[in-house]
Amino acid sequence: MEKIRIKGIIPPMITPLESMNRLDVEGLERLIEHILDGGVHGLFILGTTGEAQSLSYDLRYELIERVCDQVAGRVPVLVGITDTSLYESVQMADRAYKCGASAVVSAPPYYYAPAQQELIDFYLGLADMLPLPLFLYNMPSHVKVVFEPDTVKAIAQHPNVIGLKDSSANLVYFHSLIQAMKSHPGFSLLMGPEELTAESVLMGGDGGVNGGANMFPKLYVDMYNAAVAQDIDEVRSLQDRIMAISNSVYKVGRYGSSYLKGVKCTCSLLGICNDFMALPFQKFNAPERAKLKNILEGLGVDVVNP
Repeated sequence: MEKIRIKGIIPPMITPLESMNRLDVEGLERLIEHILDGGVHGLFILGTTGEAQSLSYDLRYELIERVCDQVAGRVPVLVGITDTSLYESVQMADRAYKCGASAVVSAPPYYYAPAQQELIDFYLGLADMLPLPLFLYNMPSHVKVVFEPDTVKAIAQHPNVIGLKDSSANLVYFHSLIQAMKSHPGFSLLMGPEELTAESVLMGGDGGVNGGANMFPKLYVDMYNAAVAQDIDEVRSLQDRIMAISNSVYKVGRYGSSYLKGVKCTCSLLGICNDFMALPFQKFNAPERAKLKNILEGLGVDVVNP
């Protein structure tokens, strides 16, 4: 299997929907081109931001096919295969491989939290079965377990395991991973929270899987490039804008899903795609949408679909 290195800004793409089990196909096509036009370095589908766990398998398969066909090798496509069923994870990976994806991404099976040795055994076994390189996905808030640094080192011994996306929002943990993986220079460490991506890259990380890049991809690419260049003044300037988005767009309403509602609604206000959300979540109501419109206008963003 060809060894690849994933670096840069790899947006976790939202899944444009018209209804619970129907894609907003035209919106999906516009969204892909909007993101790629921002200069991103890859695309990650069927992650948390993509509402993967709320989608039927048929819809997930359709999404993989459509995204891979449209991207057509312009950037690597990473496909989320997280599942409580090993069989379903492998089936999803096989479909991703057949469609031309570059790698797959897996968070630990959720419900019963596995022990660290169980994680090692599970992922070494999964990596043996996959037709594509594997990214680990550290998401303790959702799956109730953390990949400890020594566990990551053990799993990374497998040649098919090429990196980790960290969504813990714990910089101490991320720095520990950087130290632990110095003996694996080809192993990619990507930051999930966009608020921490610049600092993580300055300290040796490889990039970010930033949800805000659905809306404003060039902003996050510019931030990454400035961090790689160690241009601290530019990083500070761009970080101010990223934090302004985080502290406003993602804070509308009192929902655990406010971040995702904000991203989807913004993409709708920008005229890119539908903001329908898969149950149990629902899109913003009219007053919340109007509030977000005012926030965006205050940030200097042109709203075309109020």
